[in-house]
Amino acid sequence: MPQRLPPPTPWMPLALAAAIGAAPASLFALAASVGMLDPIVATVGALAAGAAAVTLGWLWQRDIARLTAALKAAEAGEAIAALPFLPPLKRIAEASARLASGLRQRGVEAAANADAAVRIVARLPDPLAVLGADAQPVALNPAARALLGVDGADLAALLRNPALRSAVDRALAGAGPQTAEITLPVPIERELLAQAILLDPPLADGGRLLLVLSDRTRERRLEQMRADFVANASHELRTPLTSLIGFIETLLGPAADDREAQARFLPIMAEQASRMGRLIEDLLSLSRIELTEHTPPTAELDIAVLARRSAEALGPRLAARRLTLDLTAEEGLPHIVGDADQLSQVLGNLLDNAVKYGREGGRIGLALRRDGPGGEKARRRAGVAVAVSDDGAGIPRLHIPRLTERFYRVDAARSRAVGGTGLGLAIVKHIVNRHRGVLEIESEEGHGSTFTVWLPAAVQAEPR
Repeated sequence: MPQRLPPPTPWMPLALAAAIGAAPASLFALAASVGMLDPIVATVGALAAGAAAVTLGWLWQRDIARLTAALKAAEAGEAIAALPFLPPLKRIAEASARLASGLRQRGVEAAANADAAVRIVARLPDPLAVLGADAQPVALNPAARALLGVDGADLAALLRNPALRSAVDRALAGAGPQTAEITLPVPIERELLAQAILLDPPLADGGRLLLVLSDRTRERRLEQMRADFVANASHELRTPLTSLIGFIETLLGPAADDREAQARFLPIMAEQASRMGRLIEDLLSLSRIELTEHTPPTAELDIAVLARRSAEALGPRLAARRLTLDLTAEEGLPHIVGDADQLSQVLGNLLDNAVKYGREGGRIGLALRRDGPGGEKARRRAGVAVAVSDDGAGIPRLHIPRLTERFYRVDAARSRAVGGTGLGLAIVKHIVNRHRGVLEIESEEGHGSTFTVWLPAAVQAEPR
């Protein structure tokens, strides 16, 4: 809306006219007094000069008011009501309007560019933090908040790493961009490459240093996975492969026409081949889990539903060993954040061990209950505890700390006899780690074992 012009002040044109017309009027009066002009002519001339001065003063005052209003309108981004009449003032008003319009356009473009830069930084997958001169966080992108906490509270602990602190200090001292390799041990070990880049000049909000944290865990895990797979496969497959080769040579040679030997050897060969297949499958499964262990799942699910499905799938094997499964679940259990396929694998492995090592004709328990702050285990967060128990022979106490090591077996002969690969509990441990949960093992010789998996509840999860 155009600005209204302020009304002219009445005394200003008169004062200006008096100032401008005083000199000519004085000249006319002097000329009349010395006889150079007729008094009547001098009077008319003086009056004409005064009228011209009044007109000029009024015009000048009006244009000054218009110029002032035009400058204010240009500053506010509004239309100019009226331009000055006098050419110099008119040009100033027009130039001011053009300048203000250009500045506003540049401001709009700058704001759009800044907004685009903020959106780009917010979507970067790597954690990015802007630090002040005192190495305190000034700004964090969402990935950095996920790693370091919403307010960057964990950054102080991260900066206590000697390699990272040294890199930050060198960058702040002007030694150029610095890098450091650091390891975050909790909650899951992660390998990070930190880059510290000095911001010169500093940002308006006090930002002095850009810290970029690139997660190298996956690459390191891939390297380790390949090495472990080759080492484990070559070690564990050697015995069944040697056995298979021996049987094949026997059947191709001395026992080529011996049907009795064939009937005896072929089932053993089939069992060895099946064991090799299970071993390779478990190794691949473990490798895939370790590859994503540092990245927690995001889907929300009902663990009780998974438990019922796992129990139903166990029916034929329970019948084969005359076992009874008791499934109990508290009402209103909270949902958890988890990977349904991996948690089904956890339940399947624990129930599979209970069937294998439980007492034939005995009972297996599958219990789900709330377990959080104030509970028996004094958890720091609300969650769900899933306990699988059996009434088998139990596990000697000295073996319990090593049960989750890959290929560790309490009784190697019995484990192989029941089809175990020695990787089931290692798989369970890594899946539970990925879910930021806890695996607890309790056992007493002669009284069976209980494996409990605690999983944190989803934030503000609603009861079922």
